[in-house]
Amino acid sequence: MKNTDKITEISGLTQSELSLGILDIAENSVSAGAKHVTVSLTETDDTLTVSIADDGDGIASESLPLVLTAGYTTKGTRGLGLPLFKKAAERSGGSFSIVSDHVLEHPTRHGTTVTATFDKTSPDCAPLGDIVATVCTLVQGADGFDVSFSHRMSVRGRERKVRLESSGLRAVLGGVPLSSPDVFLWLRDYLTEQYDLNK
Repeated sequence: MKNTDKITEISGLTQSELSLGILDIAENSVSAGAKHVTVSLTETDDTLTVSIADDGDGIASESLPLVLTAGYTTKGTRGLGLPLFKKAAERSGGSFSIVSDHVLEHPTRHGTTVTATFDKTSPDCAPLGDIVATVCTLVQGADGFDVSFSHRMSVRGRERKVRLESSGLRAVLGGVPLSSPDVFLWLRDYLTEQYDLNK
């Protein structure tokens, strides 16, 4: 079961579902043949901007307006990730955009970038949720593609950043697969420590 199968209506997001939305969109990137997925979070006292970019096959121009329709999908799943993410951003008073170049229309430069900005001061802003678990799950499944993650925080007058590159992790691990349970546990502890150090 995909994470978005748990969602029965587009009426809001629980605490964990914003991070699950990030995971769902990143998984869309992988399904579209991406070899590199970049998840970037930029956070201030008032806003959180999430960007998910890939170098996958992209979305055909005639299909681009349809991907924000609940239930539309080319993968045989429920297709709720993008509509939910857009609704969550706009409910908070933020914004949402999606830009995509399809491989048949742009053979040498293709991929998709989803950007959502959330107004953290709004009572309707969904919490980020468990971003550590989201990143760990994405990296653990990174077979044949690379993941770059960054979370830049300019909060309460402090500049902080958490970063992870799956390519660098592979180099450190040698032949140990990213899908190893031990790697998952280490990665979870590593990211948790980075966030704790940045509090």
